[in-house]
Amino acid sequence: MESTPSMSILAQYSDEAIKLLMTYGPKLLLAIITLIVGLWVIKLIVRGLKKVLEARNVDSSLRGFLASISGVLLKIMLVISVASMVGIDVVSFVALLGAAGLAIGMALSGNLSNFAGGVLILLFKPFKVGDFIDAQGHTGVVIEVQVFHTILKTPDNKTIIIPNGALSNGSITNFSTEPTRRVDFSFGIGYGDDIRKAKDVLNRLIQDDERILADPEPMVAVSELADSSVNLVVRVWSKSADYWGIYFDMQENVKNAFDKEGISIPFPQQDVHIINQ
Repeated sequence: MESTPSMSILAQYSDEAIKLLMTYGPKLLLAIITLIVGLWVIKLIVRGLKKVLEARNVDSSLRGFLASISGVLLKIMLVISVASMVGIDVVSFVALLGAAGLAIGMALSGNLSNFAGGVLILLFKPFKVGDFIDAQGHTGVVIEVQVFHTILKTPDNKTIIIPNGALSNGSITNFSTEPTRRVDFSFGIGYGDDIRKAKDVLNRLIQDDERILADPEPMVAVSELADSSVNLVVRVWSKSADYWGIYFDMQENVKNAFDKEGISIPFPQQDVHIINQ
């Protein structure tokens, strides 16, 4: 049977494919195995680094940041090593990575801003892991400070991810910086009620709550003669962890005590007059 030109070309390509497979096949297989094993080893290294930093009592925020950036650097080194195993010129490959990194950096300038913001947060420490903060319209506990983002956990167990760039350039309210906080209340009583009696009731409730600190001294005073009520302001100090417990309990206790003592709490009302023609 005579061979046709197409069959000869096909045989030639098949021979070339076999040669390439024999030449680069083992290298490619070894490179794939190295990549898979390398990623697994990097994961173990990053996990071990976190444990070492934790054992040395390194700041929690810095632990997450160092672990993240170490993982990125190790993965870049792994990719370069795998490329050299396949036969790619490492110098050219690194130059290509540098050019690609520059182009990607220009395209993703926002991420560079987030990286710089993360560095600023770690340097100046406006907050740390475990702090309760209010920033960028979100309130929650700081769970982790990563290379590009900071992760918050809200009181209702939602996860909020905030870019570090915006976080470092915006206002931050840190509720955990000081060990104590002031709890403010405002209670209204009727104009016909006895102000002194109402103040005595409030002072008694303050003394009965062991979570309220004696120093600084609590304050109960008339704050406003409003349209339909005499408003009393109450300011007490507590440990930061007791803030919300005192806030909610005091509201209920004041309502029950005022009802028991016959002190009214005014609320908006309307009188409707019907005129018969």
